[in-house]
Amino acid sequence: MASVSGIIPEIYMGLSSLLVHKLRSLLTMLGMIFGVGAVVAMLSITAGAQKEMMSYIDLLGVNNIIIEAKEAVDRNELQARRAISPGLTFRDFRAIAENVQGIEALTPRKRFKPQRVLPKTSQEAPQLIGVEPSYLAINSLKVVEGRFFTEEDNSMSAPVCVLGESAKVNLLGYDNAVGKFVKINDTWLQVVGVLSQQATADTDVEGVEVTNRNNLVIAPLNTVMRRFEDNNSYLRDEIDGIYIRVHNGTDSIETASVVNAILASTHKDAGDFNITVPAGLLEQRRRTNFIFSVVMLCIAGISLLVGGIGIMNIMLATVLERTREIGIRRAIGARQADIIRQFLTEAVLISIMGGSIGILFGFTLSKVIATAAGWSTVVTTSSIAVAFGVSVGIGLLFGIYPAVQAAKLDPIEAIRYE
Repeated sequence: MASVSGIIPEIYMGLSSLLVHKLRSLLTMLGMIFGVGAVVAMLSITAGAQKEMMSYIDLLGVNNIIIEAKEAVDRNELQARRAISPGLTFRDFRAIAENVQGIEALTPRKRFKPQRVLPKTSQEAPQLIGVEPSYLAINSLKVVEGRFFTEEDNSMSAPVCVLGESAKVNLLGYDNAVGKFVKINDTWLQVVGVLSQQATADTDVEGVEVTNRNNLVIAPLNTVMRRFEDNNSYLRDEIDGIYIRVHNGTDSIETASVVNAILASTHKDAGDFNITVPAGLLEQRRRTNFIFSVVMLCIAGISLLVGGIGIMNIMLATVLERTREIGIRRAIGARQADIIRQFLTEAVLISIMGGSIGILFGFTLSKVIATAAGWSTVVTTSSIAVAFGVSVGIGLLFGIYPAVQAAKLDPIEAIRYE
């Protein structure tokens, strides 16, 4: 209790000294305010980027491998490719299934944009994709109405489909959709199930086409291959994608290398496919985010350094102004430790107040960045704690030298100082 009772008067004295020179104290705090604000804002941007990346990895599936065909844009490009590569085919799918170890499930994919859809919708027309029933487990999808189609539906090319949440609302409204029909081009499909709301990617990453997974009509692969005809089929591969899920414990990056070797041998390095490994993307993004964090924190650290130098400068000026006061305190019994503690308290108070305002500034700055740049930002407790701790540490570090200089003053000379 004795130590607390001794610190409270020193805090009061420190606050009184700062309030005497309000403008000077505020200007001294500016370096800490901007520095701490920059730290909070940069850490919030990093945390937001990490959260966005994790949601994207969850969307793709950390145990998944995604193969996408690079479609030709015109006949000339198609002819150039077909001279050396057959494109992505069922033969590729079978070669992967028969020769790659550690695969839990896989499915080809065929998709196209319908020309006509009934019931009509004022929203964007849904995309039709044909896949095998394993698509449900590979992408960890959940059916909220009805069921997903079965192997029997696929083998019989049954005219059935499962709707994404947005496609169901846009086409059939909010009532139960199971048993109703939708017409895609000239083919009627009966709705047997509806998927739950799915997360969607906002950007095109590493060759994976951005697809609104809620605005899909998902039908058995054989149904799509046999009942539908794409007007631009001459430009497209036999299949346009393959989804692969590996067993837990299997290295998806190494498996993807094997898949790439198999496809490269048949495609003769035509560059007409992309292989995306979410686990590899995660590691790559973590390294990128780490480098970004280091650079941004270094920039923020420079602001804090400038703030610390400002604190040291103002404290040295304060020592000079209060030389006579220091001499009187020493003459009536104050120890050197008391003088050091007094000036350190003032320096830390500047840091604490500057840090507190800086946290509010950083929080506001992160919101402004999120609004103006469209970035995802997350202000975490750890970022606030780090920024505040650094600001207090800066106050202590840069306040030590002025405090020691004050304690070293000769009492007699200090009393005589004018």
